[in-house]
Amino acid sequence: MTERPAPAKLELLVRREDDEGFEVREVGSAVGFINSRPHRIAPESFELAEMTSRVAGERRYILKNTVTDRFLLLTAHEKFLWELMDGRASLQELATAYVLQFGEFDFEIIPSLIRKLQRAQLLTLQPTSRLRRALAKNRRRRIVNAVETTLFGLERIVVASREVQPFFQRLHRWGGFLLFTWGAAVACAALAVVGALAAAALWHDLDGVMAGFGGSAVRAIITVKLLFFGSLAAHQLVHGLACVHYRRRVREFGFTFLHGFVPTFFVDVTDIFMTSRRARVVTAVSGALVHLVLGAVWFIAAARAPAGFFQAFATASGIIQWQALVVSLYPFCFIEMDGYHVLVDALGVPTLKHDALRYAGKLLRGRARMRRGREAALWIGYVVLSALSVAAFVAFNVWVIVKATA
Repeated sequence: MTERPAPAKLELLVRREDDEGFEVREVGSAVGFINSRPHRIAPESFELAEMTSRVAGERRYILKNTVTDRFLLLTAHEKFLWELMDGRASLQELATAYVLQFGEFDFEIIPSLIRKLQRAQLLTLQPTSRLRRALAKNRRRRIVNAVETTLFGLERIVVASREVQPFFQRLHRWGGFLLFTWGAAVACAALAVVGALAAAALWHDLDGVMAGFGGSAVRAIITVKLLFFGSLAAHQLVHGLACVHYRRRVREFGFTFLHGFVPTFFVDVTDIFMTSRRARVVTAVSGALVHLVLGAVWFIAAARAPAGFFQAFATASGIIQWQALVVSLYPFCFIEMDGYHVLVDALGVPTLKHDALRYAGKLLRGRARMRRGREAALWIGYVVLSALSVAAFVAFNVWVIVKATA
């Protein structure tokens, strides 16, 4: 039996960035041969939408596979390469065109882009292998392993359906479209004003109002939370209706455990990214307005009710609904909620949270120096504001619980 030859490889002698000597970079020739002439899928099978960054001055693009509903975020450099992947240009020709266009060459961009496009099935040539998952860190404590295993198991609990587009279309046709009219906007604003006045009146005697719980405060708070959980379903339904209103498709609707322990409903409206910014903003904000309306209704009911259990219950329900409104629309809380998506869409920086946390982590570990410029200022501002906001949120909730149980 003959010995299997070692895989071929290319070694390039490259000058270092600091101009102090050279280094050898190894490029696997097998991958280069397999993907020598990448060929993107047919034009009718993908969509491309532009997203301009107002912070870094960069153009980014969202590429969608309309067959599999996979989405990718491309830089301007990656878009340039994508447009050349017509099945006729070889990897060498792609690299040459890249150098002529940008005056430099990135050794990782072409193979990285090809792998990314293959995973999203945006190239007709299927990959021969997939990247293996990173090995988990060595965990010696059994309790930590048990907790992690439990949370991982809960995250895998998903009750959902991908055949929901007809349902949302019928719901929109049967009256859901009215939510996106000027009349609905005016009614929502009027209800918010009346609800705010009622909330202000209740706030002046909050201690007396909360005293209406008597000895059943804990049970009442649990019931309020359960009712609030039901409102999350309405929140997601309105997101889906907005997506259908702008003639895009709702991909999935269901129930899961967020972060492994928070039960919640979800709706996949990522198809809205292929339309206008106005549509994306309306889709994001409309769901959060459910909490504005419900909170206002609860406050109005509490203001009209006599002192007692129901008034306390309605007031607590109004507080948690408006708190959900703030959390949904406030972008600085380390959670990618509706307001966060509106912010990153307006700024054109879809990876703001990831970039900000990575930059702050490097600063804290001493692996990076403080940078100047609007982008670095945005990263630091996001981390600082989010940390302060989370602290304020926790403090407010502790205060409300103390008031209710006092």
